[in-house]
Amino acid sequence: MSEQRQTRFRVEGMDCASCAAKIDTAVRRHSGVADVAVSVTSGTMTIHHGDTTDLPAIESQVTRLGYKTVRLAAPTARAQAGSVIVEDTPSGAGCCAGHAHDHAGHKHGEHDHDGHDQPSHDHAGHDHHDHSHSHSHDTAAPAVSGLHGHDHGPTNGPWWASAKGRLTIFSGLALAAAYGIGHLVPSIASYAFLLAMAVGLVPIARRAVLAAFAGTPFSIEMLMTIAAIGAIVINATEEAAAVVFLFLVGELLEGVAAGRARASIQSLTTLVPKKALRLANGKTEEVPAESLEIGTLILVRPGERISADGVIVEGQSAVDEASVTGESVPVSKGVDDTVFAGTVNGDAALTVRVTAAAADNTIARVVRLVEEAQESKAPTERFIDRFSRYYTPGVVALAALVALIPPLAFGGAWGEWVYKALAILLIGCPCALVISTPAAIAASLSAGARRGLLLKGGAVLEQAGKLQLVALDKTGTLTRGKPDVTDILAFDRDEREVLRLAGALETGSSHPLALAILARAEKDGIALPSAQSAHALGGKGVAARVEGRDVYLGSPRSAGEKTTVPAAVSAQISALNDEGKTVSLLVVDGQLAGGIAMRDEPREDAAAGLKALSDLGIRTVMLTGDNARTANAIGRTLGIDVRAELMPEDKQRIVGDFKREGLVVGKVGDGINDAPALAAADLGMAMGGGTDVALETADAAILHGRVGDVARMVQLSRRTMRNIGENITIALGLKAVFLVTTLIGITGLWPAILADTGATVLVTMNALRLLRVPD
Repeated sequence: MSEQRQTRFRVEGMDCASCAAKIDTAVRRHSGVADVAVSVTSGTMTIHHGDTTDLPAIESQVTRLGYKTVRLAAPTARAQAGSVIVEDTPSGAGCCAGHAHDHAGHKHGEHDHDGHDQPSHDHAGHDHHDHSHSHSHDTAAPAVSGLHGHDHGPTNGPWWASAKGRLTIFSGLALAAAYGIGHLVPSIASYAFLLAMAVGLVPIARRAVLAAFAGTPFSIEMLMTIAAIGAIVINATEEAAAVVFLFLVGELLEGVAAGRARASIQSLTTLVPKKALRLANGKTEEVPAESLEIGTLILVRPGERISADGVIVEGQSAVDEASVTGESVPVSKGVDDTVFAGTVNGDAALTVRVTAAAADNTIARVVRLVEEAQESKAPTERFIDRFSRYYTPGVVALAALVALIPPLAFGGAWGEWVYKALAILLIGCPCALVISTPAAIAASLSAGARRGLLLKGGAVLEQAGKLQLVALDKTGTLTRGKPDVTDILAFDRDEREVLRLAGALETGSSHPLALAILARAEKDGIALPSAQSAHALGGKGVAARVEGRDVYLGSPRSAGEKTTVPAAVSAQISALNDEGKTVSLLVVDGQLAGGIAMRDEPREDAAAGLKALSDLGIRTVMLTGDNARTANAIGRTLGIDVRAELMPEDKQRIVGDFKREGLVVGKVGDGINDAPALAAADLGMAMGGGTDVALETADAAILHGRVGDVARMVQLSRRTMRNIGENITIALGLKAVFLVTTLIGITGLWPAILADTGATVLVTMNALRLLRVPD
């Protein structure tokens, strides 16, 4: 099997769909090139090729077409196996890749991490005071080539500073000078306009010829060149000069609009600070953020942006993560919590251990994934591309027929019908039509990414709007993914005392149920006493001496072995169990003192998010590996159909059953144990706060981790498809109108080029409206 590699390039000056088409066609002609993906909006080109492909020759070819290329180094190592490119990721990649927790002596007994089924408070093997935490393409150097004299220059800066901007200005000045000369010396007016036209036409014609030799004979530049030369032949030099100038203005406007769309997602990279405070040998040193290596300790002062992805090793603060997840409310972060580059530290200093290099931090990956997504074409976009391949030659054929048939068959005036044919060439320019779909998709992908909705390509974006049923995981998707204390039962003392003694037993434990009790005690402001001789009783609970009393916390069954549990209490426990809650009983000096009920509670927005999907006409169902009792309790709370006690293959089978019913199915999960079902669904969506699995596994990622964002993704898709329909209507509608008015003699060359330029600008501006997606 032949090896396949992937190389990405930044392509500067690529501002319209015809640019991308020319580059695509030219590069595909090179030996060893298997596939090419060119994105106007991200300004990138990705080539899949063999080992023997001559990349410098490809760069030279693109340069000759008038663009500047910069070869991009791959952010991560890639291993090639056969014809498939494989990401070389660390062992254990996933939600906690590179952040493994070793809790010495912690065996959670019956605690089911997949479904969070907690039938008893089992502390088997719990050592409450011994917790060790161990946190544990081608890559060629960038090469630059390009000729700065071409009219396709960078469009990053002000428009007048680009080569294309300067050419447009010179052409405009030449046209103005020709009008002045023609007014002063009418006898040489035609020559003045001819020279003015040449200022703009020579670079256009050069690009047309190069594109033709590179495999694109019917380019927009070729149509423009034929129309201009034809106008000279029929002595319409004044109109020819004006048409060339208006064409350059239209191209310049396209470049400005494309630059705005490109800047929308690239602006995310400016959120990451350029400097960082590195901690080494007890000293603080300011260093470039891009020089930080994995494992380095950095200090983040209050109010500063965090300069790298990492894990907090000291300090606690509220972190504003709006730049990564779109979440407007700062998130409380403490030791062992993950932080992301570009987010803003709140009111306390943090010491952070770096977990990702600058080229691979969360924001860099989001930008890279959105750019790659923009290179992935939607079905509608692929159809428009195929249509345009036949459309442009068809326009040329129609213009030829208009120029020849009336004079030859009906005795029409040659000058009149050639003039109309030239106008038809200009009307038929396909720019507006070809840009109608990718402009809308790129704007939506950028807008979605800035709001925590990461869709990997136009096909994914288009598919989201077609969903008819969404299957959601329970744990970590519909629920928070960790238990919370829901009820405190007090039998012979008040609730605060029950919680105080239970918290004393759990101090130092990292068991999820223990953490729930400790979190509730902290929330209620309860000071916990110290516990002596704490020890776990295998499969039963935990016991200790607290303030001179023997205290025990464990499952109702084990508590019943130490004291009498009244029938009324048993009935109360049974009712709580029916609600999907786990109950632990507290026994003090042999007397039943109270109890604590816990459950993995629904996310705050889960009910509203499911209703939003229902309002869009989309069915919802819960697929979970949790026990039926707990799942049904959550299902009743949220009003969603439930399929429980499922293995991963069961979820995959159920998704397949729904698809066989003719439904378009989306699957939402954590991207790990739901992987088979995510792959089987028409659209797999991973929940996660910027983790590797959320960014890499599924078709789409919901970085907020909010259920309501599933509906927002569907709404974004449907809004995008409406926008594409509007764009196609604008592009073809204007052409149809001006085609008719040209044939009946109402409009000529000037309105024809304005029709094409105007349609392109209208379509692009309409697409850019999608950047303002409501929150």
